[in-house]
Amino acid sequence: MKKVFLVATALICLFLNSYAQPGKHNIDKVAAVVGNNIILLSDLNQQYTQYLYQGNPANPEIKCKILQNTLTQKLLKQQAEIDSVMVEDGQVDDEVNKRMRYSMQRAGGQERLEQFLNKSLLQYKDEIRPSVKDELIAQKMQAKITENINVTPMEVEKYFKTLGDSIPEFNTEVEVGEVILNPQLTRAEKQRFHDKIEALRLRVKGGDDFGVLAKTYSEDPGSSADGGDLGFFDRSTMAKEFTAWAFKLKAGEMSPVFETEFGFHILQVIERRGEQVHARHILIRPATTPESLVRLKAHADSIYNNLIAKKLTFAAAANLYSDNKETKFNGGMMLNAENVQARSTFIPVDKLDPTVFLVIDTMKVGGIAKPDLFSSPDGKQGYRILYLKSKIPPHKANLAQDFPKIRDAAQSDKINRTLSEWFEKRRESTYIKIDDEFNTCDELKIWTKTTAAK
Repeated sequence: MKKVFLVATALICLFLNSYAQPGKHNIDKVAAVVGNNIILLSDLNQQYTQYLYQGNPANPEIKCKILQNTLTQKLLKQQAEIDSVMVEDGQVDDEVNKRMRYSMQRAGGQERLEQFLNKSLLQYKDEIRPSVKDELIAQKMQAKITENINVTPMEVEKYFKTLGDSIPEFNTEVEVGEVILNPQLTRAEKQRFHDKIEALRLRVKGGDDFGVLAKTYSEDPGSSADGGDLGFFDRSTMAKEFTAWAFKLKAGEMSPVFETEFGFHILQVIERRGEQVHARHILIRPATTPESLVRLKAHADSIYNNLIAKKLTFAAAANLYSDNKETKFNGGMMLNAENVQARSTFIPVDKLDPTVFLVIDTMKVGGIAKPDLFSSPDGKQGYRILYLKSKIPPHKANLAQDFPKIRDAAQSDKINRTLSEWFEKRRESTYIKIDDEFNTCDELKIWTKTTAAK
């Protein structure tokens, strides 16, 4: 039975490729076959187009890496079909829309993106949807393969000994706490922003196009260029007030003005699929007023004075007052952005926000800085109180001081070895055929060797 399947797959490949020969009707060319999955050259070219669009220099050799990644995806997808690993259509749509919003931001709008692609956005979404779905399935399958992998302290120690002369050296690292305070507007100060979005809601009711108004007026940088389109999302994705309206309305209905932590919204439901909603919105962000900053400064000074007088701990101040949800329940401690999954609070000084580094650079361990006015990534002003909890000078890695980091490296190494062994076994037992056009690709030699051995 296996031989019949392999022969049949090979015949499919030869049959399709015969239509790609000069002088014949070219329906497409098969770049590779993995089991019962066919990889078309047009799909690789499409991914290469995306690579170029991201601002990368032209380099035909990149197609070798693209094919290698696609071969890997197809192996994972094949196993996912056997194990019944699937992704929801709403998740696929959401990922496609997210990529489109990113692409439009880079292009400077939908029109410029369509000019670059030489096709409509709708066409392009339909074209990339299958590959996005395969990618998500492959990611889910890979996560399943590695989900139970852990390392014991003995394995960590063994891994560390194997590093030999390759033991890394760490730069100066610090633990920094923060209390972030955002200005609060009075009802009177908010009213003019409420009135602005209410006027837009009335224009939609009067016949104006929701998407056009969103492009012109919405202050959500992630969706305004796409007419406010947020794609599909579930109940756990958005702010609770947003979710409440999104799941209450029927397709085509529009909400009244409502408020979340981000500002004032109106939303319109486009489609509902079970526990997934496709909606678009317009956001108006209330701007900070000079009066609100004066009130906030007094509040920040009060917290600082209580900290200095030791009337409350920094962790308590963060828990009670900080507006940063990522750190307030973590004692106010910042997390290393490059190691968030491990929730490491040790941050190399060269990875710190420069404005934070300037404050803590001259501080002593245990010191608390006076409140300083700062701007958040979205441009909003607020006050920030910083705390230097600890500082570790540059040093060569050792188990006593750096066990969490060495443990993470040991686990990554174990995961990579597990995946390598998994792929090796699947390559040996799976029919793989790669077109001769890719014979010069060094990345694919391990795949072609497997094929030659069959």
